[in-house]
Amino acid sequence: MSALQHAGPVDVFKARSNKALAILLWALATFGTVVTVAQTGFAGLRFAAPLVLMAFAGWALFWRPAVVVSDSGVELVNPLRRIGVPWEALAYVDTKYALTLVTESGRFSSWAAPAPGVLGARHARPENIRGLPASAYGPSQSVRPGDLPQTVSGQAALLVRRRWAEQVERGAVTGGQAGETPVLRGAAWGILAAALVLVAATIVTLTA
Repeated sequence: MSALQHAGPVDVFKARSNKALAILLWALATFGTVVTVAQTGFAGLRFAAPLVLMAFAGWALFWRPAVVVSDSGVELVNPLRRIGVPWEALAYVDTKYALTLVTESGRFSSWAAPAPGVLGARHARPENIRGLPASAYGPSQSVRPGDLPQTVSGQAALLVRRRWAEQVERGAVTGGQAGETPVLRGAAWGILAAALVLVAATIVTLTA
């Protein structure tokens, strides 16, 4: 269930690299299942808990995480929780370590949009730092590596900042409400329970 009641056009950001990792884990789990059945028959599926855990981890850790942006605000979908930040509650967008929404009630980072490493920042070109939203620039028009639009965190930050600026220009965001506007949070208890069950089953399988 969403942590934020979205309105207007909804943009969902998921990193391609995360999707690729999820697909890789699913492929490995599928291959392992095929090999197990080929060698031991369907009876061997009783030992498939590690493979199921691998596939589940691919979904929970890499496919599920997202940054959802709408006229209502930003929702961070992380592996075990959702955080809904209305535009009125948002004070600043940071990208030092990952896309991070800064509010008066705390800082909330996105699992789906990590900042780049040193190598990712080296590929920046002069044209990459032009035309960004004003809030992306620091002193002397400097741009943090995590804000570069060719990076994962930069793409997500650009999506958030542009929609935020649009809402402010339309007069849809009421200023001075950061301290009074709650950040909505929800825990994914079902995912946590499923993960614990699969981890326990994997331990039993490996020690049997």
